[in-house]
Amino acid sequence: MTVVQSRSEITGATRRRSGRGSRQIGIKTVLILIATVALAPYLFMVVTSFKTNQQFADSFWQISFPLHFENYSVAWTQIQPYLLNTAIVAVISIVLILVIASISGFVLARYRFAGRGLIFGAVLVLMMVPGLANLIPLFIIMKDLGLLNTYIVLVVPYTVGGSVLGTILIRNFVQGIPQTLFDAARLDGASGARMYWSVMLPLSLPVLGTISLLTVSEVWNDFFWPLLVISDNNLRTVSVGLQFFQGQNATDYGPLMAGYLIASLPLVVLFTFLSKYFLAGVQGGVPGAH
Repeated sequence: MTVVQSRSEITGATRRRSGRGSRQIGIKTVLILIATVALAPYLFMVVTSFKTNQQFADSFWQISFPLHFENYSVAWTQIQPYLLNTAIVAVISIVLILVIASISGFVLARYRFAGRGLIFGAVLVLMMVPGLANLIPLFIIMKDLGLLNTYIVLVVPYTVGGSVLGTILIRNFVQGIPQTLFDAARLDGASGARMYWSVMLPLSLPVLGTISLLTVSEVWNDFFWPLLVISDNNLRTVSVGLQFFQGQNATDYGPLMAGYLIASLPLVVLFTFLSKYFLAGVQGGVPGAH
């Protein structure tokens, strides 16, 4: 009887392992297919960036030799000013967003005052306002203030929009920090500003990094607003600059694809090396994640 039961248990365990193995193979296959479909345009862009127009016409998908690395020098010369402009706008926006959102989130999370819930509710309502609804009023305000064709007209929308999301994420993240840390700091004589600087900010680095990555991504990928408010070529961001670069090199596919590749590299590098911190910040800023 014991031998029969042992064989049955072994057979059952083998079947369960086999079932789990089959499911894992199926999941891995689906993930590989999704990754292949997602990376196919990027790989096509990389292959095309080393071609001349003749090679592009002769071999649309295949790699052609010799490889023309000079396409990258041509593309870099064209888009370098646009990359610099985008980096300037992104850095200024990130600094302003982190200052505004971190202070707002800290106050809403750790201070009790009349109307606190109402203020946070108003911030949540702002998240539901579509960006297109603000487009015309914002453009008219910027035009009347004489801010078109300046860095300010680019920084203000990103700062305002990023501060709303940043406040929500930081507020939820700070609420997950144990209150005993703030109580201990208060017993040691720390003021509110000192608790903000020495306790909250060091512990909130994951969510601050998440907000920074989201801001960089938004600035790097935004096309319509810079196209609308910037007509000076010296102030264009990379998304708009690539469009004009495409117009200047409509038939020169090698430098064109090289330009797209160079423009995408900063975001690819940032998200590749900081993805775990990005996920940690997002999870920490969601209610109930702590």
